[in-house]
Amino acid sequence: MNAFLEPPRKIPLFLRLGIWISEKITGRMMLPARILAWYPKAAVGSAILEALVAHADGMLDKRLLKLVRISASFAAACPFCIDMNSFEHEREGISADEMLAVRGQVELESVDSLSERERLAVQYARMVSQTPLKFYPEFIDRMKASFNEREMVILASTAAQVNYWARLIQALGIPPAGFSE
Repeated sequence: MNAFLEPPRKIPLFLRLGIWISEKITGRMMLPARILAWYPKAAVGSAILEALVAHADGMLDKRLLKLVRISASFAAACPFCIDMNSFEHEREGISADEMLAVRGQVELESVDSLSERERLAVQYARMVSQTPLKFYPEFIDRMKASFNEREMVILASTAAQVNYWARLIQALGIPPAGFSE
């Protein structure tokens, strides 16, 4: 499967450097970055957004934020995002049963290894990713009882960032990069 567009033949030097770095880090050709070179402002803005992603912050550890990114990826039904964000989920201690729950194939409550905070974060990521957005007061009260203000902003912005990429990548027809192969 090919993207809707080919990358431009000439990519500005400053973007080539950024693409080279992202491909060095991921070990994959980063087609989204290459196609965004058609509009350098979008490429730079997207790069800044990606560079500022939270991977751990206080009580929000790598595992919890990975669960949020994976949940948002499945909720947005983005094959590229699922491929990239699910990659090496085992390194963060996410089991096969937990992946089934995050995918929505089993109930979150049926997986004992997920903490209450993790279950809430997964549900919140799903809510952030749905259309139309619906946030029920009872659920927000539970979130506020389990997460402080900073943590809620990090959770919301992490899920929203996945949604940004999901919509952009799908709008450009970009296929998975093969992280999970």
